Amino acid sequence: MRGRMRGKMDIFSILTMVGGLALFLYGMQVLGDGLKKASGGKLELILEKLTSNKLTAILLGAGVTAVIQSSSATTVMVVGFVNSGIMKLTQAVGVILGANVGTTVTAWLLSLSGVDGSGFFLQLLKPSSFAPVLAIAGVIMLSMGKKERHRDAATIMVGFAVLMIGMDTMSGAVKPLAEIPEFTNILLMFSNPVLGMLVGLVLTAVIQSSSASVGILQAMCASGAVSYSTAIPIIMGQNVGDCVAALLSGAGAGKKARRAALINLYYKIIKVAVFMAIFYSLNAIFEFAFLTRPASALGVAVIHTAFNVAAVILIYPVSGVLEKLAYLTIPEDEEESLPAKPARAEIQILDPRFLNTPGFALEQCKNAALDMARYAKEGLFLSMELFDKFEKKSAARVIELEELVDHYEDELGSYLVKLSSKHLTAKDSQELSILLHCIGDFERISDHAINIMESAREMHEKKLGFTRKAQEELAVFTGAVRDIVETVLEVFCREDLALARKVEPLEEVIDYLNSEMKKRHIKRLRKGKCTIEMGFVLSDITTNYERVADHCSNIALCLLQLNEESFGTHEYQIHLTSKENADFETEVARIQEIYQLPR
Repeated sequence: MRGRMRGKMDIFSILTMVGGLALFLYGMQVLGDGLKKASGGKLELILEKLTSNKLTAILLGAGVTAVIQSSSATTVMVVGFVNSGIMKLTQAVGVILGANVGTTVTAWLLSLSGVDGSGFFLQLLKPSSFAPVLAIAGVIMLSMGKKERHRDAATIMVGFAVLMIGMDTMSGAVKPLAEIPEFTNILLMFSNPVLGMLVGLVLTAVIQSSSASVGILQAMCASGAVSYSTAIPIIMGQNVGDCVAALLSGAGAGKKARRAALINLYYKIIKVAVFMAIFYSLNAIFEFAFLTRPASALGVAVIHTAFNVAAVILIYPVSGVLEKLAYLTIPEDEEESLPAKPARAEIQILDPRFLNTPGFALEQCKNAALDMARYAKEGLFLSMELFDKFEKKSAARVIELEELVDHYEDELGSYLVKLSSKHLTAKDSQELSILLHCIGDFERISDHAINIMESAREMHEKKLGFTRKAQEELAVFTGAVRDIVETVLEVFCREDLALARKVEPLEEVIDYLNSEMKKRHIKRLRKGKCTIEMGFVLSDITTNYERVADHCSNIALCLLQLNEESFGTHEYQIHLTSKENADFETEVARIQEIYQLPR
């Protein structure tokens, strides 16, 4: 009678188990988010740049997944890379193979919950010993830490502590289940390979994390009622169920992304099918005695790791088969085989999947904004050249570039707004604000390029021309505008604050050149050396030049003001150009010496 009472689970035991599960899943989420935030998109950038060699791709896939604690996140990221054209399908194969190994690290950390022994070191390894210490230290750091990296480290510590406390709570709550016959009978059903696989697959598909589902299995092992004959099929099912997130991610994407998701699925099905066929065939012959023994958290970690490492070793030499299977399922059509237009290929880097990794998504936004800035510069410089020799092809290119810049502003602006709703670090939020401010100015620069091109077209069609003096003056003005645009592009690319401070003095000189050229034109007009019609054209050109310089000034001031956080943009400009600022006056004088209008 007493044995029955000890084996009975009441409502409070069930609540304890569910509470432990909730803490476990929440801790895993916090830990993963903290690790992703701390990486700041750097790990994903490494994946993007260093996966040309398949073996390197495997190692990187394993390393990145081990750090961010989620093979699903890595695989979804890879699907995004392939969809954006950043990564080829061949490279994706290596990363996917590695991600399946990297995800096993979590199982080893969770196996600490099964540590048993009375020694000081062994006691220290128990979650009940070190998790509270981590939690307290993390909470103190969160409360008192001011630097972003310290707070990120604290989030990781708290997440890991909650994860281990949840694991320990679950393990303690399920121990009485071993004495309940109904529970052990249910587990015996799962020793059937097919049923066991289905349970593991469904559980992992629902929570979309093989690491979490393996952790739940490890907690169940604490009851002593889970044998290896039950654990092994469940582990196999968990490996297949882990591909659901990638399949969902690829569902609404292009063919390349769907192929990457299918490679992940085919790899998991093949490795599980081969293992099950070989293992149970050998078991039928030799009858492995260990299958009837109770599984432990450590044993689950060993099986999980050994299985995935062995699968990579076996599949690696013939990994090209996975790629061929993906192409057989989703054949390449004629349109896809044509080379993509460079601009379209570049804008695809703003993939919605990257929003789940804000640090990396922001890096992609920077790359897109830099491309946008280069297109704006190309259009402006090309429009300036049309005064020397007007060509319809070049004029059409200016229009094409302006439309492209408009497209970039629309896409990039929408993407940045979506990204702003994500959990960003203080530095990333600042970077996002800079991008939102600057893309509007680059778009306006491309608009002025169109205006300049139209002035050149008017002169060409009406066979108008400047006087020699006006040509010489315009050449000086053009040189100054080219210089400020080049400088701002470098400032934007490198976020060079020292160089940014040189933009405003140059803009001041450009304002002077604009005013002086208009005065000189009026003098020539009075002397009859120039016409009113040419005066209108010249006024349009110099006005557009001056406004281009204004937008360059806006970009530089935005970077300075947001980085120094001491003034509003207008107030900052007043402070920078005040007469008390001797450095500014000295720089203006130096630049005026360079850009002197001819006498």
